[in-house]
Amino acid sequence: MDKSELLRKLPKIDELLKEETVDSYIQSSIRAEVISVLRETIDGLRGDILEGRTVSLEKEDLMERFVRNMEEKKKPKLRKVINATGVVIHTNLGRSLLNEEAVRCVADISMNYNNLEYDIKAGKRGSRYSHVEEIITKVTGAEAAMVVNNNAAAVMLVLNTLCRGKEAIVSRGQLVEIGGSFRVPDVMAFSGAKLVEVGTTNRTHLYDYENNINENTGVLLKVHTSNFKILGFTEEVSVEELVELAKGHDLPVYEDIGSGTLVDFQKYGFTYEPTVQESLRKGADVVSFSGDKMLGGPQAGIIVGKKKYIDRMKKNQLTRALRIDKMTLAALEGTLRLYQDEKTAVEKIPTLNMILSRKEAHLSRAEKLSEKLRAAADGFSFEIGEDHSMVGGGSMPEERIPTYVIKAKSEKLGPDMVEKKLRLYDTAIIVRVSNDEVIMDLRTIFDRDFDIIADAFGAIAADIEVK
Repeated sequence: MDKSELLRKLPKIDELLKEETVDSYIQSSIRAEVISVLRETIDGLRGDILEGRTVSLEKEDLMERFVRNMEEKKKPKLRKVINATGVVIHTNLGRSLLNEEAVRCVADISMNYNNLEYDIKAGKRGSRYSHVEEIITKVTGAEAAMVVNNNAAAVMLVLNTLCRGKEAIVSRGQLVEIGGSFRVPDVMAFSGAKLVEVGTTNRTHLYDYENNINENTGVLLKVHTSNFKILGFTEEVSVEELVELAKGHDLPVYEDIGSGTLVDFQKYGFTYEPTVQESLRKGADVVSFSGDKMLGGPQAGIIVGKKKYIDRMKKNQLTRALRIDKMTLAALEGTLRLYQDEKTAVEKIPTLNMILSRKEAHLSRAEKLSEKLRAAADGFSFEIGEDHSMVGGGSMPEERIPTYVIKAKSEKLGPDMVEKKLRLYDTAIIVRVSNDEVIMDLRTIFDRDFDIIADAFGAIAADIEVK
């Protein structure tokens, strides 16, 4: 059948709307969406005919393509994936996972009216920040606190409030890029503060700050370089030294600790990472950090410190543009409550639990998953091995966490193709490829997803067999 004859056989939309399969989708979906998918299906077939990829046209084939397109269209754009990479705080895969209590809080607040900006006791308008300020100050020891939509927003708000039109003195070695080509100096510049870079990339001394203080200085700034380390011939000025210097000039000290944590990871055998509590104890007037990294909560920028400075930020007009919504507040409160007892936090907050779980805990899990895989996928070999997980999210870049992985290899399919098929499976499975093997790290895989992974490998094996 030639191309012109095939093109004439393409049915009209009105005809297809009478089909039982199409009508069933109209009843369960949005009519306009169904018609749009029908048009896409027809256009796709027309293109295949013109390119010579289709040499016959049966209605059954058309309807099969329509169903595939319709099912794909019905999937949400933002959807679940399985993280088998071993990177716990994976920026591309949603960073930290919420704990069950936080999820319950979000569901309850989302489905009901709530007291977001209503003071129930007083019977009048209230502040949305009051819902989390008490618990934040309790677990950090700060005088006051507030929350914005992410830590870049926190940095901008702090500097705009304390230093707009003035100078912020910062070490040259702390002007980091925080991902996605966003750089701390650029974020700071939007605040209206003028950055004064002092010292060198690897060494900054107290006198570098002191020699640059003048009548236009607004703040002494310290940025924790959480996403990289400079080793060797280095020196930096401590918070305590900055605080002592600032006192003599009546200046505030502001420390941005980025992916800040409320848990001392050194107690668990990890490298040193400054905690929020420690920074405040050392005298920092204002401290900002992320809610969705080491903290293990939702995306948020948390600001803590002296009440006189936090109160000024709350009155800043920029705050309204940077404020967080009710769902984030609910998730953050549900997360922070767990920090009242560190043991509970480590047990129930997924990020902390994954980072701090012992390697041995994942061996039996690896054995269980590999058993399911071997039963489901002929033509694949599955080997359990030792490897290292990463914290991720720009946190603890040098930390390598011992773990167990499953190494998968196909007799007939290369690892890159296996990786692609897993990534394009109904529930995307994101893996690593190394030494011609597909690597799956048990540290970031949940038991509830074992069957999905086994089914995916089974489908790939069956597809290879058919071909």
